[in-house]
Amino acid sequence: MHTHRVRKGEELNLWDIIVAIILGLVEGLTEFAPVSSTGHMIIVDDLWLKSKEIFGHDVAVTFKVCIQLGSVLAVVVVMKDRFIDLLGLGKKKDGEGSRLKLTQVIVGLLPAGILGLLFEDKIEEFFTVNLVIYSLIGGAILMIAADWFRPARPKVETVDQITYKHAIGIGLFQCVAVLWPGFSRSGSTISGGVLMGLSHRAASDFTFIMAVPIMLGASTVSLLKNWEHFTMDALPFFIVGFASAFIFALLSIRYFLKLINKIKLVPFAIYRIVLALILFLVVS
Repeated sequence: MHTHRVRKGEELNLWDIIVAIILGLVEGLTEFAPVSSTGHMIIVDDLWLKSKEIFGHDVAVTFKVCIQLGSVLAVVVVMKDRFIDLLGLGKKKDGEGSRLKLTQVIVGLLPAGILGLLFEDKIEEFFTVNLVIYSLIGGAILMIAADWFRPARPKVETVDQITYKHAIGIGLFQCVAVLWPGFSRSGSTISGGVLMGLSHRAASDFTFIMAVPIMLGASTVSLLKNWEHFTMDALPFFIVGFASAFIFALLSIRYFLKLINKIKLVPFAIYRIVLALILFLVVS
């Protein structure tokens, strides 16, 4: 393993670029699956890549947050018509029923947004492999419970049938992931939605829509907080990670939305438990 601390004026070497690509790949493939992208990046980075040895701890943590912007862009591309509609820029077709409203998305974001601002300084301190093990298991239990105790038939088949009550309920479930890094934001919100009677696809669609503003907010806060640590040497590292996350998120989003209604949440929960057991054996 040939990592090093980049000094001012020193160019990235091949290994640094590979690190950025791999972390972007991990982020892009796992951001929207209920397995915790943050948890996977912590696992891959802390146990193998060690990006903090390239630019230092503060920049490495911010990099993990900011490459999520690549995944955000992928969501916007895949769901562009939906976002155009939410912003009131689309034309409603004759005979078209009610549509998801921007205010419903805002209501869903409020609980986690408030908690994120209140505890932002503390959350990054919890980014450790040992906590990820417990997060993986905790999230798996919630996902199994969601599939076992969900209504026999979904009351809400599409995201356009979501009410303000659903939005605030899903927003409260999202708080678990905000306060417990590695728990999985999509895992908590999809599970919460399913328990409230949403179909897996409707819950996933709403989760993806909420992801855009909340990930934009988290990235912006982290960038502002650690701006003093940046040099131009870090810019190529961020650009490569961003591009990698965007490409792989673009591929995974379309696949996941087709998959989730077929296999539900339990297979993802089993994967999380197996991964947690393997991690426990590795770090113990």
